[in-house]
Amino acid sequence: MGEFRNLIELAPLHNPHNIRGINACMKKLPDVPMVAVFDTAFHAGMPPHAYIYGLPYVMYKKYGIRRYGFHGTSHHYVSDIAAEKIGKPISELKIITAHLGNGASIAAVQNGTSVDTSMGFTPLEGLLMGTRSGDLDPAIILHIMAREELTLHEANTLLNKHSGLVGISGLSSDMREVIDAADTNSNASLALDSYCYRVKKYIGAYAAAMGGVDALVFTAGIGENSPIVRQMICEKLQFLGIEVNETKNNDAIASYADISTENARVKTFVIPTNEELVIARDTKQIVEQET
Repeated sequence: MGEFRNLIELAPLHNPHNIRGINACMKKLPDVPMVAVFDTAFHAGMPPHAYIYGLPYVMYKKYGIRRYGFHGTSHHYVSDIAAEKIGKPISELKIITAHLGNGASIAAVQNGTSVDTSMGFTPLEGLLMGTRSGDLDPAIILHIMAREELTLHEANTLLNKHSGLVGISGLSSDMREVIDAADTNSNASLALDSYCYRVKKYIGAYAAAMGGVDALVFTAGIGENSPIVRQMICEKLQFLGIEVNETKNNDAIASYADISTENARVKTFVIPTNEELVIARDTKQIVEQET
């Protein structure tokens, strides 16, 4: 638990609550082993050139400032399922997994290993999200802090709670409400376009990073349930071999589906995630190793 507490500085929003839960369980169930499964673990194999930031290297050595990535249990699960559906070992495949929910991230999974992912030192980086800004010129927040006289806490709240879909649309962090308003509200339309554009850019970047792509996977609340978002993201990606069948895409709601066209070079899947199953399997494996 001491090492877990030492990591609070790297995950201040989650670790304190998890530690309290573990402590409560240890009091009630002293003879039951406790296992912590980190959703950063799947990204631990990223190469240094993917996880290092363009800061003085001493910042990495002193404070551990690097890309960690999140949603790892989800990216791990759906990439495994995609490999099963393709019928090839995951060790032979290049897969892009898009976990699109209120929090959103995308990962490049090459030969079964996450080699890059959009979330970084914190879950704030990367894609546009429900309330998070995603990628941002860091000078912007310094400028806003100076002009608006914001405290560190207020700036953090701005970036994590009042940005993203809700910030641009001025309406909601819920993609369903943004889509419903997009035809009549220009800000909602802009939020939707920006969200899909950001995902599209990352798909192209990760295909380049891996030297190709065999499968694209959509998962999580938006990825599993929004044909419109999937369609907008996949538009103009035919040059990569990504081609989506409109009927299959529209019919795929919260269930497994191959939404590719018959002749598509890249398989595009909708795969409901199952992070709880990954956590249960990891827990079982760790407990068995310890005993």
